Amino acid sequence: MGRKSFFPVVEGAPPPLRLCVRRRVRFDEVDSMRIVWHGRYASYFEDGRVALGHKYGISYSDFIRENIPVPIRRLQVEYLQPLLFEDEFEVETILHWSEAARINFEYAVRKLDGSLVCTGCTVQMILDETFEVLLAPPPFFQDFLECWQRGELS
Repeated sequence: MGRKSFFPVVEGAPPPLRLCVRRRVRFDEVDSMRIVWHGRYASYFEDGRVALGHKYGISYSDFIRENIPVPIRRLQVEYLQPLLFEDEFEVETILHWSEAARINFEYAVRKLDGSLVCTGCTVQMILDETFEVLLAPPPFFQDFLECWQRGELS
């Protein structure tokens, strides 16, 4: 990313998983000044999370099937320059390793010329069906982590 990560490096952890999604700013995403409304960036981050989850086999559908809620506990955005109506951009989504029952995502939104628009992160807690924080990842997610640790995800 070229900037300091939102998350510390975990000793012995596998490299982060990455995926880029390309988008174009739609009319309903801008304010009266044709600038993307700041709240839309959370949706752009979600586009990246969903795509990365599908690519690596940990989609929201998997969590729903297993009755495991994964609410956002933390959302942070650092705005550097605006996106305007019809700008094309990419959302780079980076999944960072965690030993805890949480999911750490980092984001970089860039215009197609490579200029950085914003960075951010989300932390999702992995809960049980009664909305209590799990002390360890559920079995299906633990399987994913083991594949990641063995370098089987690409």
